[in-house]
Amino acid sequence: MTTAGSPGQIREGRLAIIAGKGFLPVYVAEAAKAAGEDPLIVRLNNEADHAFAGFETVAAGVGDLATIEKTFRTKGIRRVVMSGGVARRPEWREIKPTFRTILKVPSVVRTLLSGGDDTVLQMVIKLIEAMGCHVVGAHEIVPGLLASTGALGRHTPSDDDRRDIEKAMAAAKALGDLDVGQGAVSVGGRVVALEGVEGTDGMLQRVAQLRAEGRISSRRKGALVKLCKPQQDERADLPTIGLSTVANVVAAGLSGVAVEAGKALVLEEKQLIEAADAAGIFVWGIDPGLHLGEP
Repeated sequence: MTTAGSPGQIREGRLAIIAGKGFLPVYVAEAAKAAGEDPLIVRLNNEADHAFAGFETVAAGVGDLATIEKTFRTKGIRRVVMSGGVARRPEWREIKPTFRTILKVPSVVRTLLSGGDDTVLQMVIKLIEAMGCHVVGAHEIVPGLLASTGALGRHTPSDDDRRDIEKAMAAAKALGDLDVGQGAVSVGGRVVALEGVEGTDGMLQRVAQLRAEGRISSRRKGALVKLCKPQQDERADLPTIGLSTVANVVAAGLSGVAVEAGKALVLEEKQLIEAADAAGIFVWGIDPGLHLGEP
């Protein structure tokens, strides 16, 4: 048998998909099944928002390491994909360690309380790998998810849009260095919003509200930029855009969205491009190491 999208590679046991919020876990599950996999879906309590009909599923709390490890052992899980959002970090009382991780609980609690999102994800990856599993990225299961360089649809940024992309890109880089968020919005050459715990859609809804209140110019468009954090483990929480991103970019009055080529996931790309083209906005893959005028 071969790994999805990677002919000739040997599968190392059954695949588990740890599913949080959003469409990404469903996308990964369906692609894995189409490639001949029999993925087990671990639906995170109060996070996963899909039923996953047709798949074997189990439920577990975000901090319930004991249940997750027992499930992996009994189901023959050797590979794990972490996909979807997690809105709330578990309280220390909700952490149920395995025997092997009991001594790690104090450091786990400290990380949950004070660590940035990427620091927490790196801790979770280490805990999963301590269970004898190999953590893989969603893009390793579903080939073709990563954004390519340049325009993904018909529309391209204007000179004003490029200036906004440059501004938002610098802000997103600084935000990533702080391990806070992945996205920023610039309007008229001014950064007007930074992504926090509310996520990209929440940030864009805030921009739309600021426009409605007259605090952001209605005459200038602007751009959203999403970048991978400099220190980010690319096996989890890569910047992601989907149909909801397009809808919220339009509602916020922006000209489009730029994402990091090769390090951002584009869900339902065909439908997303059709929606963006119809709305007259650009979707653009950028290399943060280059100025926008460079090839």
